[in-house]
Amino acid sequence: MCQAWGNPSSSHPAEATFVPVSPRSGQAEVDDVLAAIRPNTCLVSLMLANNETGVIMPVAELSQRISALNQHRAAEGLPRILVHTDAAQMIGKGRVDVQELGVDYLTIVGHKFHGPRIGALYARSPGTATPLHPMLFGGGQERSFRPGTENTPMIAGLGQAAELVNKNWEAYEAHMRDVRDYLEATLEASFGKQRIRFNSHFKGSKRLCNTCNFSILGPGLQGRRVLAHCKVLLASVGAACHSEKGDRPSPVLLSCGIPPEVAQNALRLSVGRGTARADVDRAVQDLMQAVEQLEQDQAP
Repeated sequence: MCQAWGNPSSSHPAEATFVPVSPRSGQAEVDDVLAAIRPNTCLVSLMLANNETGVIMPVAELSQRISALNQHRAAEGLPRILVHTDAAQMIGKGRVDVQELGVDYLTIVGHKFHGPRIGALYARSPGTATPLHPMLFGGGQERSFRPGTENTPMIAGLGQAAELVNKNWEAYEAHMRDVRDYLEATLEASFGKQRIRFNSHFKGSKRLCNTCNFSILGPGLQGRRVLAHCKVLLASVGAACHSEKGDRPSPVLLSCGIPPEVAQNALRLSVGRGTARADVDRAVQDLMQAVEQLEQDQAP
C-alpha cells in the first residue's frame, strides 16, 4: 500500500519498500510506514482510499508526522521525504483538500467521478520545492513537464466534472451512503447474517460511501462463479487492474486478514450517484438466483 523510494539522483535503480495493511484496521498504519523509512528514503506514496475495501487511509496524519521527521532529517543532512497520495477513489465520494492532507503530490482520475477518462497530477510547487521531472521529451507544452498537444476537450470535461463535485460532494456522498447501507442490509436480510461476511468493515476505520466488499459463504461460491450465473448484475471480484489473476483470492483482502476461503468468494459492488434502492433489489435478487443455481448444480 505504501512505497518508499531510494535517492533518484543515484545511478542505482530505485528501491521500493512495501508496508502491509493492518488486519485490525484495514489501513496502512502510520507507525508502520514510519518504521519502514530509511536514510535514503525520498518519497512515500499512500492511496487515499483503497479501491477494493473502500477503507480510507490516514494520509493527513502521515503527512504531519513526515513533516516533523523532515525537520530532524534536514539537521542530519538527509533528503527531504515527499508525500504522494492517489485520490482516484476518493474524489466525488468525500471531501478532498490538498491543504488538509498536507501532501506534495495528489493523483486525480476523471472517470472515477463522472468525468472523461483523463488524469491529472497535483504538485504543490512543481519543479521547485516539489521536484517534478518529465518522462517524455520534445516540445515545451505543460511548462516542459509533458510535451505534446493538450487534449483540450478532455481537459475541459475534467474541469467541469471537478466543479460539479466541488459544489455537490456532500449530496453525492449522502445519497451513495444511503444506497450502500440499504444494499448491505438487503444482503443480510436475503442471505442471513451467518452467510454474509462484509470484508470492508473494520472497527474504527472510515470507508468510502459507495463501496461494498462482501463474501457469500459456502463451498463453490467463488466470486467469479457467482457473477457468471448472474443475469443482470455487472460487478467485480476485486481490482480491475488485477483482473487476470483468475480465482486466486485478492492479495488486498488476504493482507487485511480475510481467510483465503472467504476472500475467494468476495464480490465488490459499487453504487453511484444514479443508483436507486430498486436497483439494489434487482441486484440482490439476481445474486440469490445465481447462488441457488450453483447450489443446485452441486447437489448430489
